[in-house]
Amino acid sequence: MRERRTQLLIATHNPGKARELRELLASLPIRIRDAQAMRLHLSVSEDAPTYAGNARLKALAYAKLSRSFVLADDSGLEVEALGGAPGPRSARLVEVSSETAAAQTPQALDAARRRALLGLLRPHQRPWIARFRCALVLASPDGSVDLAEGVCLGEILPEERGLGGFGYDPIFLVAGTNKTMAELDPGEKNRISHRARAVAAMLPILRRRLGLG
Repeated sequence: MRERRTQLLIATHNPGKARELRELLASLPIRIRDAQAMRLHLSVSEDAPTYAGNARLKALAYAKLSRSFVLADDSGLEVEALGGAPGPRSARLVEVSSETAAAQTPQALDAARRRALLGLLRPHQRPWIARFRCALVLASPDGSVDLAEGVCLGEILPEERGLGGFGYDPIFLVAGTNKTMAELDPGEKNRISHRARAVAAMLPILRRRLGLG
């Protein structure tokens, strides 16, 4: 039982998210594994209307399968000019079939989503005020869940800047920095991003739930 309590499964197949979460959780004396590395593949319908709802669906499904503690993330971009869209559908702004997705790299799919978003924004006057939002859900083997959230404010730029990050990072100018999320070095991003803030709120919960004192 003790071994199970000192392991944490990250329920994502997104390599960018998995990498960031591993870095953000590095201070914990636990074994962190991710679904892709463990070859755990579940088809979870992320059809909840909220980030927290989608993260909860993923966390519970993977906790039931793995019988371990699971941390699931659902995050997205909310743009004021689009009434808060794409929101929980940020990763599905460009609909592709499973066959098409398998034939493209994650980077190519991310680029297609950025182009689609900018196309939706062109009729609207700048600045395109936006925020990144992240919901993290920790699911226990017994089915109980805990939630933490984080937000990062900024605006959308009409042109990409920076080579880091993933997703919408190259067109998201972080408030107060004059840098896009893709221009931040990893240390900066892991202090101010929406995911970093959600993890900071989750850390005391993780320590308590995993018996880390």
